[in-house]
Amino acid sequence: MNRRPVRRRIALAAAVAVAAAGTFALGAGVAGADSASESAKHTKPATKAQVLSLFDQWNAALRTGDPNKVADLYAKDAVLLPTVSNNVRTDRAEIVDYFEHFLQNKPVGTKVESVVNVLDRDTVIDTGVYEFALTDHETGEKSTVKARYTYAYEKQRDGKWLIVNHHSSKMPEG
Repeated sequence: MNRRPVRRRIALAAAVAVAAAGTFALGAGVAGADSASESAKHTKPATKAQVLSLFDQWNAALRTGDPNKVADLYAKDAVLLPTVSNNVRTDRAEIVDYFEHFLQNKPVGTKVESVVNVLDRDTVIDTGVYEFALTDHETGEKSTVKARYTYAYEKQRDGKWLIVNHHSSKMPEG
């Protein structure tokens, strides 16, 4: 796993908080302060399309119904602040536990609005609004949940992008 210095993790956390509030300028400046490794200097930053495709991978993992496949998309030390749970999830077991319950409702996500910030070659943030079509596993009743989201991703040494921070919350008006 690509380990970043603590100051970079702090900067990334600050960037996510700022992004969630809707002001990205400070977060991009802080997160970009860390110097890139020699190998990263020769790679191009992710494009908006590449970042948006990371959600498609996550949504496809949801459709498998396998909480482990979803958890595989999160870094070992990722933080998940999920939509339909009051618990902060900070390790794989907690993330798997959340998705074991969430996947029972056969969620299918659709993005409504996205704002992508490429902070550097190895760090991106995707924030916006998405909707989930859900089917109650006991009654079969269908519903839709509209929520705000923020995904912070870091590129690993093997080139794979993993979620390091994921926040999702229902829209205040419903």
